[in-house]
Amino acid sequence: MSKKRSVGNTVVVVDGGGRGSVLVDKYAESQHVERIIAIPGNDLMQINTDKPVEIHPQIKTTSTTDILDICKQEDVALVDVAQDNAVEAGLVDILTQKGILVTGPTRNAGQIEWDKAWAREFGKIEGLPQPFFKICLSTEEGLEFLKNQPDQRWFIKAALLAEGKGVLPAKNNEEAAQRVLEMRKFGDAGKVFLIEKWLQGDDGSVGEEFSTYILTDGQHYKIIGSAQDHKRVNDFDEGENTGGMGCSAPPLVLTEELLKEVEAKILCKAVLGLNKEGRPYKGVLYLGGMVVKQKGKLHPYVIEFNARWGDPEAQVIVPSLVNDLYEVGLAVAHGDISKIDFKTDGKARVVVAGASRGYPGDYSQAIGKEIYGLEDAKKVDGVKIYGAGVKKINGRYYVSGGRLFYVVGEGKTVVEARQKAYEAMSVISIDGNNLHFRTDIGWRDVERLRKGKY
Repeated sequence: MSKKRSVGNTVVVVDGGGRGSVLVDKYAESQHVERIIAIPGNDLMQINTDKPVEIHPQIKTTSTTDILDICKQEDVALVDVAQDNAVEAGLVDILTQKGILVTGPTRNAGQIEWDKAWAREFGKIEGLPQPFFKICLSTEEGLEFLKNQPDQRWFIKAALLAEGKGVLPAKNNEEAAQRVLEMRKFGDAGKVFLIEKWLQGDDGSVGEEFSTYILTDGQHYKIIGSAQDHKRVNDFDEGENTGGMGCSAPPLVLTEELLKEVEAKILCKAVLGLNKEGRPYKGVLYLGGMVVKQKGKLHPYVIEFNARWGDPEAQVIVPSLVNDLYEVGLAVAHGDISKIDFKTDGKARVVVAGASRGYPGDYSQAIGKEIYGLEDAKKVDGVKIYGAGVKKINGRYYVSGGRLFYVVGEGKTVVEARQKAYEAMSVISIDGNNLHFRTDIGWRDVERLRKGKY
């Protein structure tokens, strides 16, 4: 790609949370980008950069006509579609048809995320390692299926998008039946659902999750990073599933040998399979995987695919990318990333999510409460703050959502990175003791390092 400075380029980032915040930050580092528009954006997106960041909180990520109008009016050079429901709405297809350069998958390619039932059938066709599953078209079908299964642990999953909360664990068949009934609360997203066997080793050991990210132009792909998300709301993976309470990178469970297996048995097959299906995938493809012990060796399995950056995984992987994100986005949009030499800075990162007390349930008592210490937290060396559900009024910050902000620490090891993240988190508070965060992000790898098992 040319290194010649191009003045005046405007980039649109379609996202409103922490993932969008880190993308805004990374695009702002580019010498080619002068201004960023975030749709809908959030009030913390300006916190890390002096370049203009314009937000449109009144526009939904699925408002394809409004987004198209902004792109035309502002002569936008590149659009990064980072939100799952925007992919499902066909935003990439609409913008591309109008000649606007986009990084992100088409609606058909993105079905690998927004339709879990389709994704499992695709995985079966392509021979991807994945858990035993049953697709259910009704509550009655799910309950009948469970009656004929041995008592065991399950996951019950809404087939369509449910804001990251449509996966319910069950310890046995009785609890699974209750979870099947709970699919109704997800509305249309849960009308079709999956019953999946809980992955565990053949010795009964618990598997360990990881996330791996590739950039692909539909034919070529490059692995650009991995992380380990912490989805449960409380320490040591207890409580309800959330959109993610923090993560660490790189995950030490994902050895070089395992990563080669992930590439050969999953990622390569997925990219080629989508192409074969007539759904060439352009953009970031996220593999949510699990490492499971079989016959004394660890092997990777597919938990899910996402058709965009993860949140909060983006907050620890995107900053590690040395490449100019604008140049990368253009290469994806033009359909050829083969000439890009992807490089990362080799640092470890830990991100801790700050949430409203009560999240992911009722957190209404926290709405409107003032948040203190965000500006002080970002002054900690090796720390960045990314926003989500925060409103800024007259220079002060207030709670406006469930997941509020993300504190990212970086260092040579996960221990150092975590120490910085929690040092910064310690200066943040919310009126009425309404701040909740996990205190153990990265605990598995900290234990590995402590015991000398890595």
